[in-house]
Amino acid sequence: MNTDWTKLVADLERQLKLRSIPFGMKLFEDREEMEAIPRIRRPKAVHTLDQIVAQAARLGWTVGLTSEDLVGAQCRAVVGLGAAKDDKWRSGEHMVGVWYSTSEDATAHQAAMECVPDGRYEALAVAPLAAGRLDPPDIALFYATPGAMIYFINGLQWSGYKRFDWSIVGESACADSWGRALKTREPSLSIPCFAERRYGGVLDDEMLMALPPDYLAKAIAGMEALAKNGLRYPFPQYGIQQDVRAGMAVSYPGRYTCRGARPRCFLGAIVRRAGRSVRWLTEKSFRSSTLALTWPVLLGRLTARLKNFGLR
Repeated sequence: MNTDWTKLVADLERQLKLRSIPFGMKLFEDREEMEAIPRIRRPKAVHTLDQIVAQAARLGWTVGLTSEDLVGAQCRAVVGLGAAKDDKWRSGEHMVGVWYSTSEDATAHQAAMECVPDGRYEALAVAPLAAGRLDPPDIALFYATPGAMIYFINGLQWSGYKRFDWSIVGESACADSWGRALKTREPSLSIPCFAERRYGGVLDDEMLMALPPDYLAKAIAGMEALAKNGLRYPFPQYGIQQDVRAGMAVSYPGRYTCRGARPRCFLGAIVRRAGRSVRWLTEKSFRSSTLALTWPVLLGRLTARLKNFGLR
């Protein structure tokens, strides 16, 4: 795959102001193929897959694993390693009384998870996308804020519009992200679960996007088109008490107007009100026979006037 991963990642980081490293994930039918990746690290302890993912996203490591490196069937099942989806796993008995009230609830949860089928793959690797060591990865992943995620989705929908429907399985939300993306090869957005946050270091304001890497260039092109229209991330705050027509007129030229007595530019309104307040106070000070109206008093009265306008 002839992709400039360094530029692709730089463009993604520039558009979304990412705080962690975009990374790739790839499954291997042969363990030896995974172990042949340049500068591959192998776990020296037992981990959750959330921890392995975090080593790529937070530390920039390239890490390979097999089913023996993962703590249990739940992690293995999502990525199709170790023939983990047996009757015991499907029953969800290990989650009864922990995450779900009854065995029926736990079984229903296991059945709802999007997982890679068992029996084909022996190993998995994660690596920073910019390193190009998984060229190409099966899926690309990145963590971002909700605002960045909707902007990325807007970029995906700029051309060839498609509505996205995503599910929330609850705990084991990695099935909503990399499990679903590896299985369906479609963009998959998730709200990371307890395990991802406790063991994988995912922050409270982060979501996870997983998708085939071909979608990245499409989304970046869409975001660049949106940026030319003045629609950029992070989104600038307009003000909750503003007349909205001035702002809408910028985003939708010719469709909204600020004409009329009421709607005015916010900064202009401040200047006009402040100017009138100063003139009123100054004229009053000169009419005073004692000229006792000092600047501190002027400032206090001006502040009071601005409070009446809702600016202080």
